[in-house]
Amino acid sequence: MAFTVPPLPYPFDALEPYIDAKTMQIHHDKHHGAYVTNVNKALEGHPDLQAKSIDDLMKNLDAVPENIRTAVRNNGGGHWNHSLFWPLMKKGGGGEPKGDLAKAINSAFESFSSFKEKFKAAALGRFGSGWAWLLTKDGKLAIDSTANQDTPYLLHGKAVLGLDVWEHAYYLKYQNMRGDYIDAWWNVVNWDRAAELYAQNK
Repeated sequence: MAFTVPPLPYPFDALEPYIDAKTMQIHHDKHHGAYVTNVNKALEGHPDLQAKSIDDLMKNLDAVPENIRTAVRNNGGGHWNHSLFWPLMKKGGGGEPKGDLAKAINSAFESFSSFKEKFKAAALGRFGSGWAWLLTKDGKLAIDSTANQDTPYLLHGKAVLGLDVWEHAYYLKYQNMRGDYIDAWWNVVNWDRAAELYAQNK
């Protein structure tokens, strides 16, 4: 069955003023839409692969034939990453995590402010396009990043929080000021969703 773009869980303008409505519309409809179109096209004629979930495909890229593997890795990864990303933001988000996730962050990074600094450094340090991640690895939290649309599975980790640092995610509003975009993004983080992912993946 063909993959489809999941609807945004909020209106395009819900994350204003931190992320503008025009960026959200283009990012969701055009960029995410293109990844879905292209991964579906790559999988044409491969009913066994079409029957798999996007999660199974991304976990087992070695099972994808070599002649379409790059297209599936890039476009399937774009679909997987963005499907995770949209619910990790919400109107009125931000603040700090609570409960088990807060304890785990404090344990792994000494404090929430120290975690934010390290996460921002990973996001700024990703050369070109990619993602910054808070992951569970071997039962512990870790910060890492991936290039392009590679998923956390290639880091042998499971995502708790992810930030898109491709220019298409911020350029209309922030131009080349990636750091300003990262700082603003903390105001829309959906810590409830991150906590759910942490509970599933720890």
